[in-house]
Amino acid sequence: MYKYLLEPRAQQEYEEAIEWYAERSEAATLNFIKEMDETIVQICEKPHANKKPYNNFYETTLDKYPFTIVYVIESNQKLIVIVSVYHQKRNPKYKYKVKKK
Repeated sequence: MYKYLLEPRAQQEYEEAIEWYAERSEAATLNFIKEMDETIVQICEKPHANKKPYNNFYETTLDKYPFTIVYVIESNQKLIVIVSVYHQKRNPKYKYKVKKK
């Protein structure tokens, strides 16, 4: 099984989503976190099972929430790098933007 890492942008997007749901509903917040956790586990178990729509980026959507998890696979390190927790109503041109190191 692969390990995972949330890039700073993805971490920020995830935290902003949690804050947004927390202002509205505790149940929605907990369910969002649970679905994110379950989806990340699925990605780590079968990282190549999801679609690869652009370059080396893979993505999968949450079932009940309007978010897409965008990630790359570092096979030599058995690592999933989550680059975005992308709200589906945002401008798609930023979906695959990654800061250069």
